[in-house]
Amino acid sequence: MENSELQQRLFTYLKDNIPPHLSVVDELCDLLKLGPDSVYRRIRGEKPLTLDELKKICEHYRISIDQLLQLQNESAFFDAPGINTAPIEFADYLNNILAKFRNFNTFRKTSIKYFCKDIPIWYFYLFPELSAFKTFFWSKTFHNRPELNNKTFSLKEYPYYECFLIGQQILEEQNKISSEELWNLESINTTINQIVYYKEIGNFKSDDDLLAVTESLQQTLDHLQLQAEKGLKFMPGATDVSYKAPIQFYLNDLIMGNNTMLLTLDDKKISMITYGVFNYLFTTDERFSHKISGMFDSLFSRSTLVSKTDEKDRSRFFNVLREKVDTLRKL
Repeated sequence: MENSELQQRLFTYLKDNIPPHLSVVDELCDLLKLGPDSVYRRIRGEKPLTLDELKKICEHYRISIDQLLQLQNESAFFDAPGINTAPIEFADYLNNILAKFRNFNTFRKTSIKYFCKDIPIWYFYLFPELSAFKTFFWSKTFHNRPELNNKTFSLKEYPYYECFLIGQQILEEQNKISSEELWNLESINTTINQIVYYKEIGNFKSDDDLLAVTESLQQTLDHLQLQAEKGLKFMPGATDVSYKAPIQFYLNDLIMGNNTMLLTLDDKKISMITYGVFNYLFTTDERFSHKISGMFDSLFSRSTLVSKTDEKDRSRFFNVLREKVDTLRKL
């Protein structure tokens, strides 16, 4: 492959994969510290890119040279946000998610497929009590925040209102994106086990706090069922005129989820798989996304669609989940 062909393939890739409101020329002028004429000469292939320029472009836009060269090996390039940084405040973590969803919504057409091992994180921010509990649990148990050592959960002491407001903004952005979600009866177990664990070790300051979190989890299930019934996403208490993007809610009782996501942004696909509990690996590798897309197609074809239709299976599913939550009242 000649250098000019590789260079033109690189710039074609950039044009196809940045949001339409951004100018490739303006972006490269800033990145490479070049004037517009110099950038245009490189885009036209009149001036070859230096290795340093190629390195800057590939690092900035998360481009794999293997992918660019279309090497037919079994390597795929993944972006791993957070791998080089220390743990951050949970509000900062949520702000990073918010920034990503806002970027996703700069594209003309967006959709997301989600294979739910757990309840997707944004749904924990539908109601403030569950939001506060999950934020406290994650901050104390996984992020090991030293200020929470030997502390018990109390809605009065740890409302995490800032995180709830950020979570509400994430929901507003996520609600603009057409979704297909695949759930099973185990998807709620992680949260239930966390509540049980905190109860058993005395990490709820009062029974009232436990009851408030349990009620909030029930409210969350009620809202998810209502979304599935209407086949649309919306905020709690929203009216019909403020409903957002469609949602297709699938049930599969036989296969455990793994929190894999597949995003489609115009013609680009991004595959996301979890690492380290909270973090995601991202890749735009077309071969990998093709495999993930095939996995979703196969799973959806073997699952039950309960959004807007199949009231019987939808009610059965959510009633079983509510029974699980009801066991928390007997702790």
